[in-house]
Amino acid sequence: MKRIFLCIFIAAAINSRADTPQAQIAARAGLDQHLNAQVPLDLTFRDEHGHAVRLGDYFGSKPVILALAYYECPNLCTLVLNGVLQTAQDLRFDAGKDYQIVVVSFDPRERPALAAAKKQIYTQRYGRPHSADGWHFLTGTEPAIAQLANAVGYHYAWDAATRQFAHPSAIMIMSPTGKVSRYFPGIEYPPRDVRLALLEASNNQIGSLADRVFLLCFHYNPSTGRYGLLISRIMQIAGTGTALLLCGYVVVMIRRERPAAT
Repeated sequence: MKRIFLCIFIAAAINSRADTPQAQIAARAGLDQHLNAQVPLDLTFRDEHGHAVRLGDYFGSKPVILALAYYECPNLCTLVLNGVLQTAQDLRFDAGKDYQIVVVSFDPRERPALAAAKKQIYTQRYGRPHSADGWHFLTGTEPAIAQLANAVGYHYAWDAATRQFAHPSAIMIMSPTGKVSRYFPGIEYPPRDVRLALLEASNNQIGSLADRVFLLCFHYNPSTGRYGLLISRIMQIAGTGTALLLCGYVVVMIRRERPAAT
């Protein structure tokens, strides 16, 4: 009987991780796919030079790759932007000529100087003529950021203890009219699929739902100074699976001890 209670205690202890403050913050981050949703094109942001711009300035005639990231993110945002860069380099289409890349920081404290530094890095690495006309890095106020993020179903949460955001990894393919045409979760975006998605979006076609599994960026252990990439759904399944395995082990041990007692 004691071992049965021990089994219940172990399962409860493992599942209690979901009740920690950091786990609660992470639970607020995620990605809802709002296919065909219209983003508000009248939202105002600041470009890399500090000039006020409308989101709609980057729409109208070409499809758009939209990425939400914050420029001082210690890990996942850089991987997302690197993934966009790799795909853009592999595409026969040219950013600026055939489509636009728009990156919007969801940290309202970040300023155009950070955006300018990021743009310089990625346009230099992209290396194609007139690449500056195809890559745009924006900053904005909290209300404008929130409206854009809500429109595309991108959820993030600030953790004051670690001074970092919990957020998903994904890019969105947008039509020239500003509607969500396709989602690409993760940090790698197959060039062939992105090319087809850009062609669909340029014709104002809406793609299908993407894989629901996405990476979640969050810093779980501030005492160790280590950062990690978490897949929230897999973590939940793994925690439950571990509890069941431990319970099964306890049950087996109980059965083995019964003949000895008799």
